[in-house]
Amino acid sequence: MNMYKKHARAWIEEHARDISDWHQIIWNFAEPAWREYKSSAWYVDQLRRAGFSVEEQSAGMPTAFCAVWENGRGGPTIGAYAEYDATPANSQEQVPYECPRAGLNPYAAGHTDPHSALGMGSFAAVLAVKHVMERHNIPGRLKFFGEPAEKMCGSKPLHAANGYYDDVDAFISFHPSCRLSLCNTVYWDIHCGSSYGRVFTFECKHPETWGEAPERMLMPLQQVVARAPGALDAVCLMYTTSRYTNTSMLPRSGGWYISEAILVGGQATADHLAPRLGQIYYCWRAPTIAMQERIAEVLENNARHVAAITHCEMRGDWVQKNRVGLPNHALARLAYSNLELAGPPQFDEQARDFGRQILRNLGYAAPEDPIMPECSRLHDPREADKALRAGLPSWQQHFMSDDYVEYTWHAPTVRLFIGRCMIERPAEYPRHVMPMWVWNALGGKRECIDPTIYSAARTISYTILDLLTCPDELAEAKREFIERTGGGIGGSKWMKPLMPAGAPAPVHFRWPEYITTQRGAQEWWIPQETR
Repeated sequence: MNMYKKHARAWIEEHARDISDWHQIIWNFAEPAWREYKSSAWYVDQLRRAGFSVEEQSAGMPTAFCAVWENGRGGPTIGAYAEYDATPANSQEQVPYECPRAGLNPYAAGHTDPHSALGMGSFAAVLAVKHVMERHNIPGRLKFFGEPAEKMCGSKPLHAANGYYDDVDAFISFHPSCRLSLCNTVYWDIHCGSSYGRVFTFECKHPETWGEAPERMLMPLQQVVARAPGALDAVCLMYTTSRYTNTSMLPRSGGWYISEAILVGGQATADHLAPRLGQIYYCWRAPTIAMQERIAEVLENNARHVAAITHCEMRGDWVQKNRVGLPNHALARLAYSNLELAGPPQFDEQARDFGRQILRNLGYAAPEDPIMPECSRLHDPREADKALRAGLPSWQQHFMSDDYVEYTWHAPTVRLFIGRCMIERPAEYPRHVMPMWVWNALGGKRECIDPTIYSAARTISYTILDLLTCPDELAEAKREFIERTGGGIGGSKWMKPLMPAGAPAPVHFRWPEYITTQRGAQEWWIPQETR
Protein backbone atom coordinates (compact mmCIF):
# COMPACT_ATOMS: atom_id res chain seq x y z
CA MET A 1 0.00 0.00 0.00
CA ASN A 2 1.50 3.33 -1.04
CA MET A 3 1.61 6.37 1.21
CA TYR A 4 -1.35 8.00 -0.53
CA LYS A 5 -3.61 5.09 0.32
CA LYS A 6 -2.21 4.83 3.85
CA HIS A 7 -3.12 8.45 4.47
CA ALA A 8 -6.60 7.99 2.97
CA ARG A 9 -7.18 4.98 5.21
CA ALA A 10 -5.92 6.92 8.23
CA TRP A 11 -8.33 9.77 7.47
CA ILE A 12 -11.26 7.35 7.25
CA GLU A 13 -10.30 5.67 10.53
CA GLU A 14 -9.80 9.01 12.26
CA HIS A 15 -13.24 10.19 11.12
CA ALA A 16 -15.03 6.85 11.53
CA ARG A 17 -17.38 8.12 14.22
CA ASP A 18 -18.22 11.24 12.19
CA ILE A 19 -18.98 9.08 9.15
CA SER A 20 -21.23 6.85 11.25
CA ASP A 21 -23.04 9.86 12.71
CA TRP A 22 -23.50 11.37 9.25
CA HIS A 23 -25.03 8.16 7.98
CA GLN A 24 -27.51 8.19 10.85
CA ILE A 25 -28.64 11.68 9.84
CA ILE A 26 -29.45 10.65 6.26
CA TRP A 27 -30.95 7.31 7.33
CA ASN A 28 -33.30 9.06 9.74
CA PHE A 29 -34.37 11.68 7.21
CA ALA A 30 -35.73 8.78 5.10
CA GLU A 31 -37.02 11.05 2.34
CA PRO A 32 -38.59 9.47 -0.77
CA ALA A 33 -37.84 10.09 -4.44
CA TRP A 34 -37.95 13.69 -5.71
CA ARG A 35 -38.64 14.91 -2.16
CA GLU A 36 -35.18 14.58 -0.51
CA TYR A 37 -35.00 18.22 0.60
CA LYS A 38 -33.26 17.75 3.95
CA SER A 39 -30.87 15.10 2.68
CA SER A 40 -29.77 17.18 -0.28
CA ALA A 41 -29.38 20.30 1.87
CA TRP A 42 -27.22 18.37 4.35
CA TYR A 43 -24.81 17.25 1.64
CA VAL A 44 -24.67 20.72 0.09
CA ASP A 45 -23.81 22.26 3.46
CA GLN A 46 -21.13 19.67 4.22
CA LEU A 47 -19.54 19.97 0.79
CA ARG A 48 -19.35 23.76 1.02
CA ARG A 49 -17.79 23.47 4.48
CA ALA A 50 -15.19 21.17 2.90
CA GLY A 51 -14.34 23.78 0.25
CA PHE A 52 -16.36 22.48 -2.71
CA SER A 53 -18.11 24.77 -5.15
CA VAL A 54 -21.71 23.54 -5.26
CA GLU A 55 -24.41 24.12 -7.84
CA GLU A 56 -27.79 23.41 -6.26
CA GLN A 57 -30.82 22.23 -8.24
CA SER A 58 -28.60 21.00 -11.06
CA ALA A 59 -30.39 20.11 -14.32
CA GLY A 60 -33.53 21.71 -12.85
CA MET A 61 -33.98 19.09 -10.12
CA PRO A 62 -34.76 20.71 -6.74
CA THR A 63 -32.97 18.02 -4.71
CA ALA A 64 -29.97 17.46 -6.99
CA PHE A 65 -26.56 19.12 -6.86
CA CYS A 66 -23.18 19.17 -8.58
CA ALA A 67 -20.12 19.82 -6.38
CA VAL A 68 -16.59 20.46 -7.68
CA TRP A 69 -13.23 20.79 -5.96
CA GLU A 70 -9.98 21.29 -7.85
CA ASN A 71 -6.36 21.12 -6.76
CA GLY A 72 -4.12 22.85 -9.27
CA ARG A 73 -4.46 22.53 -13.00
CA GLY A 74 -4.04 19.73 -15.48
CA GLY A 75 -5.09 16.72 -13.45
CA PRO A 76 -7.97 14.39 -14.37
CA THR A 77 -11.56 14.79 -13.22
CA ILE A 78 -12.96 11.85 -11.25
CA GLY A 79 -16.67 11.53 -10.56
CA ALA A 80 -18.56 9.98 -7.67
CA TYR A 81 -22.02 10.53 -6.24
CA ALA A 82 -24.51 10.22 -3.41
CA GLU A 83 -28.03 8.88 -3.57
CA TYR A 84 -30.37 9.49 -0.66
CA ASP A 85 -33.94 8.55 -1.60
CA ALA A 86 -35.86 6.17 0.64
CA THR A 87 -38.72 3.83 -0.25
CA PRO A 88 -42.37 4.37 0.78
CA ALA A 89 -43.96 1.66 2.96
CA ASN A 90 -40.61 0.68 4.50
CA SER A 91 -40.60 2.68 7.71
CA GLN A 92 -38.64 0.84 10.41
CA GLU A 93 -36.82 1.66 13.64
CA GLN A 94 -33.37 0.22 14.35
CA VAL A 95 -34.74 -2.55 16.55
CA PRO A 96 -34.80 -6.37 16.16
CA TYR A 97 -38.56 -6.52 15.67
CA GLU A 98 -41.08 -4.90 13.34
CA CYS A 99 -41.60 -1.30 14.45
CA PRO A 100 -42.36 1.61 12.10
CA ARG A 101 -40.85 4.96 13.05
CA ALA A 102 -42.68 6.69 15.87
CA GLY A 103 -45.31 9.27 15.03
CA LEU A 104 -45.64 8.34 11.36
CA ASN A 105 -48.00 6.24 9.34
CA PRO A 106 -46.65 2.66 9.05
CA TYR A 107 -46.49 3.20 5.29
CA ALA A 108 -44.04 6.08 5.56
CA ALA A 109 -40.67 5.83 3.84
CA GLY A 110 -37.54 4.04 5.01
CA HIS A 111 -34.13 3.18 3.60
CA THR A 112 -34.01 -0.30 2.10
CA ASP A 113 -30.80 -0.80 0.05
CA PRO A 114 -29.81 1.50 1.89
CA HIS A 115 -29.06 4.56 -0.23
CA SER A 116 -28.03 6.35 2.94
CA ALA A 117 -24.98 4.06 3.10
CA LEU A 118 -24.41 4.29 -0.64
CA GLY A 119 -24.04 8.03 -0.45
CA MET A 120 -21.97 8.01 2.74
CA GLY A 121 -19.42 5.50 1.44
CA SER A 122 -18.74 7.65 -1.61
CA PHE A 123 -18.85 10.93 0.33
CA ALA A 124 -16.33 9.73 2.92
CA ALA A 125 -14.04 8.50 0.13
CA VAL A 126 -14.12 11.85 -1.68
CA LEU A 127 -13.31 13.74 1.52
CA ALA A 128 -10.43 11.36 2.26
CA VAL A 129 -9.06 11.82 -1.28
CA LYS A 130 -9.32 15.60 -0.99
CA HIS A 131 -7.29 15.43 2.23
CA VAL A 132 -4.57 13.37 0.51
CA MET A 133 -4.53 15.60 -2.58
CA GLU A 134 -3.95 18.65 -0.39
CA ARG A 135 -1.31 16.94 1.74
CA HIS A 136 0.72 15.69 -1.23
CA ASN A 137 -0.16 18.41 -3.75
CA ILE A 138 -1.75 15.96 -6.18
CA PRO A 139 -3.33 17.81 -9.13
CA GLY A 140 -6.83 16.86 -10.14
CA ARG A 141 -10.50 17.62 -9.89
CA LEU A 142 -13.24 15.89 -7.90
CA LYS A 143 -16.80 16.10 -9.13
CA PHE A 144 -19.41 14.84 -6.67
CA PHE A 145 -23.07 14.61 -7.66
CA GLY A 146 -26.24 14.54 -5.61
CA GLU A 147 -28.50 12.10 -7.45
CA PRO A 148 -32.14 12.05 -6.26
CA ALA A 149 -34.86 9.56 -7.16
CA GLU A 150 -32.70 6.53 -7.99
CA LYS A 151 -35.68 4.31 -7.14
CA MET A 152 -37.22 5.84 -10.25
CA CYS A 153 -33.88 5.93 -12.12
CA GLY A 154 -34.68 9.59 -12.45
CA SER A 155 -31.82 12.03 -11.97
CA LYS A 156 -28.88 10.68 -13.95
CA PRO A 157 -30.66 10.73 -17.33
CA LEU A 158 -31.34 14.45 -16.79
CA HIS A 159 -27.79 15.21 -15.65
CA ALA A 160 -26.47 13.28 -18.66
CA ALA A 161 -28.75 15.01 -21.17
CA ASN A 162 -27.65 18.40 -19.89
CA GLY A 163 -23.92 17.73 -20.22
CA TYR A 164 -22.93 17.39 -16.58
CA TYR A 165 -20.92 14.22 -17.18
CA ASP A 166 -19.09 15.23 -20.36
CA ASP A 167 -15.98 16.61 -18.61
CA VAL A 168 -15.40 13.62 -16.30
CA ASP A 169 -12.50 11.22 -16.98
CA ALA A 170 -13.77 8.27 -14.89
CA PHE A 171 -16.67 7.43 -12.59
CA ILE A 172 -16.87 5.26 -9.48
CA SER A 173 -20.33 3.80 -8.84
CA PHE A 174 -20.92 2.03 -5.53
CA HIS A 175 -23.89 0.13 -4.14
CA PRO A 176 -24.34 -1.96 -0.97
CA SER A 177 -25.04 -5.51 -2.09
CA CYS A 178 -27.75 -7.86 -0.88
CA ARG A 179 -27.11 -10.47 -3.58
CA LEU A 180 -24.72 -13.13 -2.32
CA SER A 181 -22.79 -13.64 -5.56
CA LEU A 182 -22.33 -9.86 -5.87
CA CYS A 183 -21.00 -9.24 -2.36
CA ASN A 184 -17.59 -7.53 -2.44
CA THR A 185 -16.96 -7.52 -6.16
CA VAL A 186 -17.45 -5.44 -9.32
CA TYR A 187 -19.50 -5.93 -12.45
CA TRP A 188 -17.51 -7.47 -15.28
CA ASP A 189 -19.44 -7.98 -18.54
CA ILE A 190 -23.07 -7.99 -17.38
CA HIS A 191 -24.22 -4.54 -16.35
CA CYS A 192 -27.64 -3.15 -15.58
CA GLY A 193 -30.27 -2.71 -18.27
CA SER A 194 -32.71 0.07 -19.00
CA SER A 195 -35.58 1.65 -17.08
CA TYR A 196 -38.36 3.72 -18.64
CA GLY A 197 -41.03 5.58 -16.70
CA ARG A 198 -44.08 7.50 -17.92
CA VAL A 199 -47.05 9.17 -16.25
CA PHE A 200 -50.31 8.94 -18.20
CA THR A 201 -52.75 11.73 -17.34
CA PHE A 202 -56.44 11.46 -18.18
CA GLU A 203 -58.64 14.56 -18.01
CA CYS A 204 -62.38 14.72 -18.52
CA LYS A 205 -62.41 18.38 -19.49
CA HIS A 206 -65.94 18.61 -20.89
CA PRO A 207 -68.17 16.02 -19.21
CA GLU A 208 -71.29 17.95 -20.34
CA THR A 209 -70.66 16.92 -23.96
CA TRP A 210 -70.96 13.20 -23.19
CA GLY A 211 -74.74 12.89 -23.64
CA GLU A 212 -77.83 14.90 -24.47
CA ALA A 213 -79.82 16.85 -21.89
CA PRO A 214 -83.56 16.19 -21.46
CA GLU A 215 -85.70 18.36 -23.67
CA ARG A 216 -86.15 22.06 -22.63
CA MET A 217 -83.66 21.76 -19.73
CA LEU A 218 -80.92 24.31 -20.22
CA MET A 219 -79.17 23.41 -16.98
CA PRO A 220 -80.29 19.89 -16.08
CA LEU A 221 -79.81 18.31 -12.70
CA GLN A 222 -76.81 16.02 -12.74
CA GLN A 223 -78.90 13.15 -11.38
CA VAL A 224 -81.08 13.00 -14.52
CA VAL A 225 -78.25 13.16 -17.05
CA ALA A 226 -76.06 10.28 -18.15
CA ARG A 227 -72.69 10.88 -16.51
CA ALA A 228 -69.51 10.74 -18.57
CA PRO A 229 -67.30 7.80 -17.54
CA GLY A 230 -64.50 10.19 -16.65
CA ALA A 231 -60.90 9.97 -15.46
CA LEU A 232 -61.30 7.38 -12.71
CA ASP A 233 -62.70 4.88 -15.19
CA ALA A 234 -59.86 5.80 -17.53
CA VAL A 235 -57.26 4.93 -14.90
CA CYS A 236 -59.04 1.67 -14.05
CA LEU A 237 -59.31 0.70 -17.71
CA MET A 238 -55.67 1.62 -18.33
CA TYR A 239 -54.65 -0.59 -15.44
CA THR A 240 -56.69 -3.60 -16.55
CA THR A 241 -56.05 -3.19 -20.28
CA SER A 242 -52.31 -3.05 -19.73
CA ARG A 243 -52.55 -6.13 -17.52
CA TYR A 244 -54.40 -7.95 -20.27
CA THR A 245 -51.84 -6.97 -22.90
CA ASN A 246 -48.81 -7.54 -20.66
CA THR A 247 -48.10 -11.06 -21.86
CA SER A 248 -48.53 -10.02 -25.50
CA MET A 249 -46.04 -7.18 -25.54
CA LEU A 250 -42.90 -9.32 -25.72
CA PRO A 251 -41.84 -12.96 -25.33
CA ARG A 252 -41.48 -13.91 -21.66
CA SER A 253 -37.70 -13.92 -21.77
CA GLY A 254 -35.01 -11.59 -20.56
CA GLY A 255 -36.47 -10.71 -17.17
CA TRP A 256 -38.40 -7.63 -18.33
CA TYR A 257 -41.30 -6.41 -16.20
CA ILE A 258 -43.76 -3.56 -15.71
CA SER A 259 -44.82 -1.90 -12.46
CA GLU A 260 -47.52 0.70 -11.95
CA ALA A 261 -48.78 3.16 -9.34
CA ILE A 262 -51.95 5.24 -9.32
CA LEU A 263 -51.07 8.84 -8.45
CA VAL A 264 -54.51 10.48 -8.74
CA GLY A 265 -57.83 8.66 -8.87
CA GLY A 266 -60.75 11.07 -8.86
CA GLN A 267 -59.76 13.20 -5.88
CA ALA A 268 -61.81 11.27 -3.33
CA THR A 269 -65.20 12.44 -4.59
CA ALA A 270 -68.19 10.13 -4.88
CA ASP A 271 -70.95 12.32 -6.25
CA HIS A 272 -72.71 11.93 -9.59
CA LEU A 273 -70.14 14.32 -11.08
CA ALA A 274 -67.70 12.80 -13.53
CA PRO A 275 -64.17 12.44 -12.04
CA ARG A 276 -62.14 15.02 -13.91
CA LEU A 277 -58.53 13.95 -13.32
CA GLY A 278 -56.70 10.63 -13.08
CA GLN A 279 -53.02 9.72 -13.32
CA ILE A 280 -51.18 6.42 -13.43
CA TYR A 281 -47.39 5.95 -13.46
CA TYR A 282 -45.76 3.05 -15.29
CA CYS A 283 -42.18 1.95 -14.83
CA TRP A 284 -40.84 -0.80 -17.08
CA ARG A 285 -37.43 -2.41 -17.08
CA ALA A 286 -35.79 -4.52 -19.77
CA PRO A 287 -32.33 -5.57 -20.97
CA THR A 288 -32.51 -3.86 -24.38
CA ILE A 289 -33.72 -0.52 -25.71
CA ALA A 290 -35.67 -2.26 -28.48
CA MET A 291 -37.70 -4.11 -25.85
CA GLN A 292 -38.28 -0.88 -23.98
CA GLU A 293 -39.59 0.87 -27.05
CA ARG A 294 -42.00 -1.96 -27.82
CA ILE A 295 -43.47 -1.81 -24.32
CA ALA A 296 -43.79 1.98 -24.64
CA GLU A 297 -45.64 1.55 -27.94
CA VAL A 298 -48.22 -0.82 -26.44
CA LEU A 299 -48.80 1.33 -23.34
CA GLU A 300 -49.24 4.46 -25.47
CA ASN A 301 -51.74 2.66 -27.69
CA ASN A 302 -53.68 1.45 -24.64
CA ALA A 303 -53.81 4.97 -23.21
CA ARG A 304 -55.18 6.49 -26.43
CA HIS A 305 -57.97 3.94 -26.68
CA VAL A 306 -58.86 4.18 -23.00
CA ALA A 307 -59.12 7.97 -23.28
CA ALA A 308 -61.52 7.64 -26.21
CA ILE A 309 -63.71 5.15 -24.33
CA THR A 310 -63.98 7.29 -21.21
CA HIS A 311 -64.51 10.71 -22.82
CA CYS A 312 -61.11 11.97 -21.66
CA GLU A 313 -58.08 13.66 -23.09
CA MET A 314 -54.76 11.89 -22.54
CA ARG A 315 -51.22 13.18 -22.01
CA GLY A 316 -48.01 11.25 -21.42
CA ASP A 317 -44.99 12.64 -19.56
CA TRP A 318 -41.62 10.92 -19.30
CA VAL A 319 -40.21 10.45 -15.81
CA GLN A 320 -37.12 8.54 -16.90
CA LYS A 321 -35.49 6.91 -19.92
CA ASN A 322 -32.20 5.13 -19.22
CA ARG A 323 -29.65 3.61 -21.50
CA VAL A 324 -28.03 0.22 -20.78
CA GLY A 325 -24.68 -0.24 -19.02
CA LEU A 326 -21.32 -0.30 -20.81
CA PRO A 327 -18.51 -2.42 -19.28
CA ASN A 328 -14.93 -1.28 -18.68
CA HIS A 329 -12.64 -4.16 -17.73
CA ALA A 330 -9.60 -1.97 -17.10
CA LEU A 331 -11.35 0.09 -14.44
CA ALA A 332 -13.07 -3.00 -13.03
CA ARG A 333 -9.69 -4.70 -12.54
CA LEU A 334 -8.27 -1.61 -10.86
CA ALA A 335 -11.19 -1.21 -8.47
CA TYR A 336 -11.25 -4.89 -7.56
CA SER A 337 -7.52 -4.87 -6.78
CA ASN A 338 -8.20 -1.96 -4.44
CA LEU A 339 -11.09 -3.83 -2.85
CA GLU A 340 -8.67 -6.67 -2.12
CA LEU A 341 -6.33 -4.14 -0.53
CA ALA A 342 -9.08 -2.35 1.39
CA GLY A 343 -10.71 -5.55 2.62
CA PRO A 344 -14.39 -6.50 2.71
CA PRO A 345 -16.54 -5.57 5.73
CA GLN A 346 -16.17 -7.55 8.93
CA PHE A 347 -18.99 -7.69 11.47
CA ASP A 348 -18.40 -7.82 15.23
CA GLU A 349 -20.18 -9.47 18.13
CA GLN A 350 -22.65 -6.58 18.48
CA ALA A 351 -23.81 -7.14 14.90
CA ARG A 352 -24.06 -10.88 15.45
CA ASP A 353 -26.08 -10.34 18.64
CA PHE A 354 -28.49 -8.05 16.81
CA GLY A 355 -28.92 -10.76 14.19
CA ARG A 356 -29.61 -13.38 16.85
CA GLN A 357 -32.26 -11.16 18.42
CA ILE A 358 -33.96 -10.78 15.04
CA LEU A 359 -34.07 -14.53 14.48
CA ARG A 360 -35.46 -15.21 17.96
CA ASN A 361 -38.16 -12.57 17.48
CA LEU A 362 -39.12 -14.29 14.22
CA GLY A 363 -39.49 -17.58 16.11
CA TYR A 364 -36.28 -19.22 14.87
CA ALA A 365 -33.41 -20.79 16.77
CA ALA A 366 -30.45 -18.41 16.55
CA PRO A 367 -26.99 -19.79 15.66
CA GLU A 368 -23.82 -18.40 17.20
CA ASP A 369 -23.04 -16.49 14.01
CA PRO A 370 -26.24 -15.63 12.11
CA ILE A 371 -24.54 -13.40 9.52
CA MET A 372 -24.10 -14.93 6.08
CA PRO A 373 -20.36 -15.56 5.49
CA GLU A 374 -20.58 -14.26 1.90
CA CYS A 375 -21.08 -10.74 3.29
CA SER A 376 -17.44 -10.68 4.38
CA ARG A 377 -15.84 -12.60 1.50
CA LEU A 378 -14.36 -11.34 -1.74
CA HIS A 379 -15.95 -12.62 -4.96
CA ASP A 380 -13.86 -12.64 -8.13
CA PRO A 381 -15.59 -10.49 -10.79
CA ARG A 382 -15.39 -13.16 -13.47
CA GLU A 383 -16.91 -15.75 -11.16
CA ALA A 384 -19.64 -13.31 -10.13
CA ASP A 385 -20.30 -12.69 -13.82
CA LYS A 386 -20.61 -16.43 -14.43
CA ALA A 387 -23.12 -16.70 -11.58
CA LEU A 388 -25.23 -13.98 -13.20
CA ARG A 389 -24.86 -15.51 -16.65
CA ALA A 390 -26.05 -18.92 -15.43
CA GLY A 391 -29.58 -17.63 -14.93
CA LEU A 392 -29.88 -15.62 -18.15
CA PRO A 393 -30.68 -16.48 -21.79
CA SER A 394 -27.55 -16.64 -23.94
CA TRP A 395 -28.51 -13.48 -25.84
CA GLN A 396 -29.02 -11.33 -22.75
CA GLN A 397 -26.20 -8.89 -21.93
CA HIS A 398 -27.87 -6.76 -19.25
CA PHE A 399 -29.74 -7.58 -16.05
CA MET A 400 -31.95 -5.54 -13.69
CA SER A 401 -31.70 -1.74 -13.94
CA ASP A 402 -30.12 1.25 -12.21
CA ASP A 403 -29.46 4.69 -13.59
CA TYR A 404 -25.69 4.59 -12.91
CA VAL A 405 -25.62 3.25 -16.49
CA GLU A 406 -25.78 6.87 -17.68
CA TYR A 407 -22.21 7.41 -16.43
CA THR A 408 -20.91 4.51 -18.50
CA TRP A 409 -21.57 6.34 -21.80
CA HIS A 410 -19.62 9.44 -20.77
CA ALA A 411 -16.49 8.03 -19.16
CA PRO A 412 -14.97 4.72 -18.02
CA THR A 413 -17.13 3.54 -15.10
CA VAL A 414 -16.82 0.79 -12.52
CA ARG A 415 -19.78 -0.63 -10.60
CA LEU A 416 -18.59 -1.61 -7.12
CA PHE A 417 -20.56 -3.80 -4.71
CA ILE A 418 -19.75 -4.04 -1.00
CA GLY A 419 -21.52 -6.67 1.08
CA ARG A 420 -24.01 -5.50 3.66
CA CYS A 421 -25.01 -7.41 6.77
CA MET A 422 -27.49 -10.18 5.94
CA ILE A 423 -28.95 -12.76 8.30
CA GLU A 424 -28.72 -16.46 7.56
CA ARG A 425 -32.09 -18.08 7.02
CA PRO A 426 -32.38 -21.20 9.23
CA ALA A 427 -31.84 -24.39 7.23
CA GLU A 428 -35.01 -25.98 8.60
CA TYR A 429 -37.10 -23.24 6.99
CA PRO A 430 -35.86 -23.30 3.37
CA ARG A 431 -38.97 -21.65 1.91
CA HIS A 432 -39.21 -18.80 4.38
CA VAL A 433 -38.32 -15.31 3.20
CA MET A 434 -37.05 -12.66 5.58
CA PRO A 435 -39.57 -9.82 5.95
CA MET A 436 -38.48 -6.43 4.62
CA TRP A 437 -38.31 -4.86 8.07
CA VAL A 438 -35.31 -7.09 8.81
CA TRP A 439 -33.23 -5.65 5.96
CA ASN A 440 -34.34 -2.12 6.81
CA ALA A 441 -33.37 -2.45 10.47
CA LEU A 442 -29.99 -3.96 9.56
CA GLY A 443 -29.38 -1.09 7.13
CA GLY A 444 -29.72 1.47 9.90
CA LYS A 445 -28.03 -0.26 12.83
CA ARG A 446 -24.52 1.17 13.19
CA GLU A 447 -22.82 -2.13 13.97
CA CYS A 448 -24.42 -3.77 10.93
CA ILE A 449 -23.98 -1.07 8.27
CA ASP A 450 -20.88 0.92 9.25
CA PRO A 451 -18.44 -1.84 8.16
CA THR A 452 -19.99 -1.67 4.68
CA ILE A 453 -19.56 2.11 4.54
CA TYR A 454 -15.94 1.98 5.72
CA SER A 455 -14.99 -0.76 3.25
CA ALA A 456 -16.58 1.21 0.42
CA ALA A 457 -14.83 4.42 1.48
CA ARG A 458 -11.43 2.72 1.53
CA THR A 459 -11.94 1.02 -1.84
CA ILE A 460 -13.28 4.11 -3.61
CA SER A 461 -10.58 6.40 -2.19
CA TYR A 462 -7.80 4.00 -3.22
CA THR A 463 -9.23 3.73 -6.74
CA ILE A 464 -9.59 7.49 -7.17
CA LEU A 465 -6.03 8.01 -5.95
CA ASP A 466 -4.74 5.51 -8.50
CA LEU A 467 -6.60 7.32 -11.27
CA LEU A 468 -5.10 10.63 -10.12
CA THR A 469 -1.52 9.44 -9.67
CA CYS A 470 -1.07 6.55 -12.14
CA PRO A 471 -1.60 7.96 -15.65
CA ASP A 472 -1.22 4.55 -17.28
CA GLU A 473 -4.21 3.15 -15.34
CA LEU A 474 -6.51 5.94 -16.46
CA ALA A 475 -5.17 5.83 -20.02
CA GLU A 476 -5.91 2.10 -20.28
CA ALA A 477 -9.49 2.63 -19.07
CA LYS A 478 -9.94 5.48 -21.54
CA ARG A 479 -8.59 3.42 -24.45
CA GLU A 480 -11.16 0.74 -23.69
CA PHE A 481 -13.94 3.33 -23.41
CA ILE A 482 -13.01 4.82 -26.80
CA GLU A 483 -12.94 1.36 -28.36
CA ARG A 484 -16.32 0.32 -26.95
CA THR A 485 -17.99 3.59 -28.00
CA GLY A 486 -16.37 3.83 -31.40
CA GLY A 487 -14.52 7.04 -30.60
CA GLY A 488 -15.80 8.23 -27.22
CA ILE A 489 -18.70 10.62 -26.72
CA GLY A 490 -20.40 10.99 -30.10
CA GLY A 491 -18.56 7.97 -31.51
CA SER A 492 -19.93 5.46 -34.01
CA LYS A 493 -21.08 3.03 -31.28
CA TRP A 494 -21.94 5.65 -28.69
CA MET A 495 -25.50 5.81 -27.40
CA LYS A 496 -26.74 9.34 -26.78
CA PRO A 497 -28.95 10.27 -23.79
CA LEU A 498 -32.57 9.24 -24.23
CA MET A 499 -33.98 12.22 -22.36
CA PRO A 500 -33.82 15.56 -24.21
CA ALA A 501 -31.65 18.41 -22.94
CA GLY A 502 -33.75 20.86 -20.95
CA ALA A 503 -36.47 18.32 -20.16
CA PRO A 504 -38.29 19.40 -16.99
CA ALA A 505 -37.70 17.40 -13.85
CA PRO A 506 -40.86 15.38 -13.07
CA VAL A 507 -41.21 16.80 -9.57
CA HIS A 508 -44.71 18.24 -9.99
CA PHE A 509 -46.50 14.89 -9.83
CA ARG A 510 -48.16 13.59 -6.67
CA TRP A 511 -45.23 11.56 -5.37
CA PRO A 512 -45.39 10.45 -1.73
CA GLU A 513 -43.82 12.92 0.70
CA TYR A 514 -43.77 14.38 4.18
CA ILE A 515 -46.08 17.36 4.64
CA THR A 516 -46.91 20.06 7.15
CA THR A 517 -50.59 20.75 7.86
CA GLN A 518 -52.74 22.12 10.65
CA ARG A 519 -52.71 18.58 12.04
CA GLY A 520 -48.98 18.68 12.57
CA ALA A 521 -45.54 19.22 11.09
CA GLN A 522 -43.58 16.73 9.02
CA GLU A 523 -46.17 13.98 8.87
CA TRP A 524 -46.41 11.42 6.11
CA TRP A 525 -48.84 12.31 3.33
CA ILE A 526 -51.03 9.47 4.61
CA PRO A 527 -51.86 10.71 8.13
CA GLN A 528 -51.16 8.60 11.17
CA GLU A 529 -54.31 6.78 12.26
CA THR A 530 -55.88 7.93 15.52
CA ARG A 531 -58.23 5.54 17.26
